[in-house]
Amino acid sequence: MSNSQSLSGRILTPAGWLLGRVEFGERVLSIRPDASASAELTILPGFVDLHVHGGAGVDIMQGGETAVEVARAHAQHGTTSLLGTTMTASPASIEHALDGLAEAMLERAPGTARILGVHLEGPFISAKRLGAQPNLVCSATLEQVLHYHAIAPIKVLTLAPELSGHLALIPQLNELGIRVQIGHSAGSYEDGVAALDAGVAGFTHLFNGMTALSHYQPGIVGAALAHAEYAELIPDLQHVHPGAMRAALRAIPKLYCVTDATAATGMPDGEYALGSQRVMKCLGCVRLASGSLAGSALTMDQALRNLLAIGLDLAAASNCLSSHPADYLGLAERGRIAPGAWADLVVFDADLQLQTVVIEGEFVPRD
Repeated sequence: MSNSQSLSGRILTPAGWLLGRVEFGERVLSIRPDASASAELTILPGFVDLHVHGGAGVDIMQGGETAVEVARAHAQHGTTSLLGTTMTASPASIEHALDGLAEAMLERAPGTARILGVHLEGPFISAKRLGAQPNLVCSATLEQVLHYHAIAPIKVLTLAPELSGHLALIPQLNELGIRVQIGHSAGSYEDGVAALDAGVAGFTHLFNGMTALSHYQPGIVGAALAHAEYAELIPDLQHVHPGAMRAALRAIPKLYCVTDATAATGMPDGEYALGSQRVMKCLGCVRLASGSLAGSALTMDQALRNLLAIGLDLAAASNCLSSHPADYLGLAERGRIAPGAWADLVVFDADLQLQTVVIEGEFVPRD
């Protein structure tokens, strides 16, 4: 993009708040004070969502063009970059989804969030903690991961560390640049600590799909609260009680938030696909026929409002949705408004309603 553009308002910069103007092309060119800027408009870094299954009625496991459709749907809510997230499935089904993601990553389609890579959330999980995943689980091998990684770049991989061979595999995955995180695990506190020592970087939807904290058996949750620097959490106010959210925010320095969004996101109540499963959206909640929670219908702009509702200030809430997940992936040029960073920007009005989305300098048309 050759011509520079600008936005003005109350800007969240790495140094704090500034009433000013940000000038940008594809990347941020400058940020400067501007006394004439409206303090009614708040400019935040675009949201970085590292756990997205679907949206707008389609699921990434369907392959083909669905990844682009999902990225377009989430851009409408301020997500400027994301990880397409898979489900536990047959190898052929996972390969089909990865083919679609790889194609979508070749060039960012107009009006869509940047797909940064893949979050492989299965099949290397525990059959005892499936959550909404089908029981097609298996233990991971380096050969299998390399096969998937060659189709589309895996940035985050969820596994249950207690499964045979997984502890030894963690350092090898780290060498590939893959962030390994614990999820869908029936492991103990000791299993979690051993995995962290082996190089695990985070935890998948903290509290959900893992052994809970008790004072006699701290579980995987206890390992996260005691030792983790990073973990992801779903702040839809359904998956995790606000009190537990506050405890995690206090314990984990760079806890970040994800939507775990399904095809039901942005859609009316009804039945939708989640991988090979059918889920029902009702009153904003997504569940299996059994009644178990099955992903969410959350968007990142609503996540921001939910974090404020439980008591976070706006800067801290923004960090959970932008800089922390960007830092987790080692992306210094995303998740912050700074010269040289990608011009990924979201603008909110005084009522915290999303007004403008800019992705890599492109103003995204709003539906």
